[in-house]
Amino acid sequence: MSLPMKHEEKHLINKGHYGFKRAIFSRFGLIFVLLIIQFVILFGLFAYFINLLPHFLGATFILDAIMVIYLFNNRMDPTAKITWLLIILSLPIFGSLLLLYVENDFGHRKIKQQVDKLINLSKNDLKQNPQTYQALAADNLAEANLATYLERVGNYPVYRNSEVTYFPLGEDKFQAMMEELEKAEKFIFLEYFIIKEGYMWGNILDVLIKKAQQGVTVRVMYDGMNELSALPHDYPEKLAAVGIECKIFSPLVPFISTHYNYRDHRKILVIDGQVGFTGGVNLADEYINKEHRFGHWKDTAVRVKGPAVKNFTLMFLRMWNIIHEHDQDFAQYLAIEPKRYPEAAGYVLPYADEPLDENKVGEMVYLDILNRAKHYVHIMTPYLILDEELITALKFAAQRGVEVKIILPGIPDKKVAYSLAKSHYAELLDAGVQIYQYTPGFVHAKVFVSDDVRAVVGTINLDYRSLYHHFECATYMYKTANISQIAADFNDTMAKCERVTYQTIKDEKLSLKISGKLAKLIAPLL
Repeated sequence: MSLPMKHEEKHLINKGHYGFKRAIFSRFGLIFVLLIIQFVILFGLFAYFINLLPHFLGATFILDAIMVIYLFNNRMDPTAKITWLLIILSLPIFGSLLLLYVENDFGHRKIKQQVDKLINLSKNDLKQNPQTYQALAADNLAEANLATYLERVGNYPVYRNSEVTYFPLGEDKFQAMMEELEKAEKFIFLEYFIIKEGYMWGNILDVLIKKAQQGVTVRVMYDGMNELSALPHDYPEKLAAVGIECKIFSPLVPFISTHYNYRDHRKILVIDGQVGFTGGVNLADEYINKEHRFGHWKDTAVRVKGPAVKNFTLMFLRMWNIIHEHDQDFAQYLAIEPKRYPEAAGYVLPYADEPLDENKVGEMVYLDILNRAKHYVHIMTPYLILDEELITALKFAAQRGVEVKIILPGIPDKKVAYSLAKSHYAELLDAGVQIYQYTPGFVHAKVFVSDDVRAVVGTINLDYRSLYHHFECATYMYKTANISQIAADFNDTMAKCERVTYQTIKDEKLSLKISGKLAKLIAPLL
């Protein structure tokens, strides 16, 4: 149990102003300089070999031919193959060597081994209740088939007797989080892509410090990209000083590595094994509209209570133990039996997606919803960077009479991603897909809702980063009471949107159209 914290210690943790000068002379500044030096050296080596190209035309042709043959026999997404083919043809030798480097994935072999090990060690920790599965199969065999898939690839069972609450804004989730954190008695697990000092995190941190002093186990984990601007590199030590365990996933190090490609994009809060949160909301002020960077920030989240929370507990523990293998204390936390909610309708299945295997779980769930929809599929997503499978599924659903509507941001956070999304508009409109832009600001929600019976709320965007490269999570719901609220929120949000038409596409700036078409060439790399 931690001693009461001194005023200056609390001030040190909450201090959040890191100016340009501090950044330049900080650990990040040093890492950045070392990375630039490595890039220059590598580029120089490649340039040297390219200058010798006339002497090695035969070797160049052979190397590029081998890599092209490799590409056509690789299991990667077809769109990514086209991008790599373009790189190889445009940059002989350099393109082939770059592909060879990326495909060898020197940076993530160790982490992949650790992920595989942890999944194997914990694959029997959660067992599918046969009565639950049989009841689901009797209700809808296709839903049971999806549950089978998620249980096989990630060991995440489907549950009944679990209550799910939907939050249509980050502010709503924040209020509920604060209320649940105050009730914590045993442990608090937080895993977030972004934690940034300010009003939201400051209030949460105050509760975490208080709970740690009361003897509650508090663990915090965040992605290493926070070191770029949000948090200092020694933040785990500062939290440890007040009794909070903290780990950074993939911290910045001064070495070029493909490991940087894999980020922890999850947003998970688990309290006492009884309550779990997920959704798009990170722990920073823009997510609750205390700070306005891109107009009004529209986000969503869910709170799960009951047996289904165990899946979130398992997700967190796996990620926690990836970073510096710990004592693998799965049993003591997973043995906790959450309160059951027999009055709660429907089925709940929290699941995760790991980028280091060949299972594109996030995309498979979205495709399953699109392919089984009978009446409608309504989608909210901040990005629309699609592979051919998703484009085909969206178009096919609309062409067979399903109402497919997509809400996207009206004010972008990333100009290139915004222009790339627009490059898909005409093709989707041709198939009957309806597209809307949220004029008040930025949509960060990741929501699928279909036919008033199924929905997904989580962290998974419709882009290559989420679908191929990030650690992600979401909650799948079938016939739960809150699905009507999710559907209603979509309609309420759509009422604040501008519908995309052929005329609005025609009226777009020429620079936006050109940048979108150019970005499409390298979409899998964005």
